[in-house]
Amino acid sequence: MLNGVYLQRYMDALLTGDRRACREVIEDVLHNNNASIVGVYSEVIWPMMLEIDNLFRADKITSVQEHLATRINRTIIDQLQNKLPKQAKIEKKVVITSSTKEIGELGAQMIADMFESAGWNVRFIGGGLSNDDIMTYIHEFAPNVLVIYGTEPSDTPVVRNIIDRIRDVNAWPDMKIMLCGGVFGRADGLWEEIGADLYAATPNEAVETACQQNTSSEPVRTINKRKRKYQQLAKARKK
Repeated sequence: MLNGVYLQRYMDALLTGDRRACREVIEDVLHNNNASIVGVYSEVIWPMMLEIDNLFRADKITSVQEHLATRINRTIIDQLQNKLPKQAKIEKKVVITSSTKEIGELGAQMIADMFESAGWNVRFIGGGLSNDDIMTYIHEFAPNVLVIYGTEPSDTPVVRNIIDRIRDVNAWPDMKIMLCGGVFGRADGLWEEIGADLYAATPNEAVETACQQNTSSEPVRTINKRKRKYQQLAKARKK
């Protein structure tokens, strides 16, 4: 377990926008605390990213501080990514998309890095794409898993729409849809309500959960099952 002193030093440096101090903390964590690169991702950058988001939502830090912290975190991740352990390549593919916010892209990028480290064939398409663009790319790349990260509350209908379209088309019956972060990390059970297959709270959990999924080639139709679930949820709300 990482010493809390490192986390406090890192947070203080993030909030003042001190890039050099942030790098020094990461170097201390790696060299003096015997942490791995994966440990820095999971025990430093990820929890600090979530805390920055929480502080910003609670109006405890300014927009400038949120932007500074997010960009510093992303710079450090860019520098560390190539040092992650590399497992043997496996015959699994994942597409990762995110909200348009910078902090959403940071979280999605970290998830992409973890999948790549685990041997997956990764395509990180980021945020700002239309559902039509995403559907077209899924058709071309044919991933085993689609990960949607960091959705804002206002974007939830858009996510529901693309999930419903994927189910209706049913061209990729074995592809799993995973939601992570954003509103799905704050609203318990929302990921199930809008029809996703999987939820993960962290990058490591995302990889572990995806690796456990059955990749049988047998077609699996879930449209009617999900429609019944939506109907049950609607009835429950009216009571």
